[in-house]
Amino acid sequence: MSDTAVPRSSPSRLPERARTPGHGPGPFTRTAVLAARALRISSRHTDALITSLALPILLMLIFVHFFGGAIDTGTDHASYVMYVVPGVLLLSAGFGAATTATAVSEDMKGGIIDRFRTLDVSGTPVLAGHVAASTVRNLSSTALVFGVALLIGFRPAATGSGWLLVAVVLIAYIVALSWISAAIGLLARTPEAASGFTFFMSFLPYPSSAFVPTDTMPDWLHGFADHQPITPAIESLRGLLLGQDVGNTPWIALAWAAGLLAVAAGASGTLFRIRTR
Repeated sequence: MSDTAVPRSSPSRLPERARTPGHGPGPFTRTAVLAARALRISSRHTDALITSLALPILLMLIFVHFFGGAIDTGTDHASYVMYVVPGVLLLSAGFGAATTATAVSEDMKGGIIDRFRTLDVSGTPVLAGHVAASTVRNLSSTALVFGVALLIGFRPAATGSGWLLVAVVLIAYIVALSWISAAIGLLARTPEAASGFTFFMSFLPYPSSAFVPTDTMPDWLHGFADHQPITPAIESLRGLLLGQDVGNTPWIALAWAAGLLAVAAGASGTLFRIRTR
């Protein structure tokens, strides 16, 4: 009885895609998959979700109903809600983007990044997935905040092009703030430290024109409030939503967002390479 030869697969008989180094899903597919993963993980952290959704709404209600009568914005008390809502929208984006830092830090600490690297997944799709998930979460929370604002008396008068530009400015800042948070998550050594660092980013709407006109602030703060990146975004949203002339303010706001995004994305790439050596 003769031995039966068992055919073996040879490299030359393997499918071309299996023999091609680096072959696999494209960067957009990987980003979409990792964004869906980030959304699933964030949906399990209900306490953080509730905080990021409820806190901006509570602050808006406090400023409108508790402090609105005492704050002088050059308008009457009944229209203070018209003044404050654009600032609260940016504040909501800052709170929502801050959770990205914690999520990235948890990934770096938990060892999942090493598994991704064995699958030939680079840092860009991982970070972009977190940013994409942050953008989806922030747009949802912004819609909720805006809905509550309508219930308490906010009445926008934006034109069709105005609404489009409002969406562009909001999304640009959400993406920029999310990339900054991703960089902070890579810089911090623990999720707790990442959460603490993002406090400074969430604080930026306060020394701006979000809640009071900047000319009511002390001289030493007035200059900073006028020239920090959040103020032109808030002025753009306020003017566009109220149907007012905004001049070139939206383009200044978008230039700030583009600059912040470029710096944050570049820093994130460098920090990821350093952390995964």
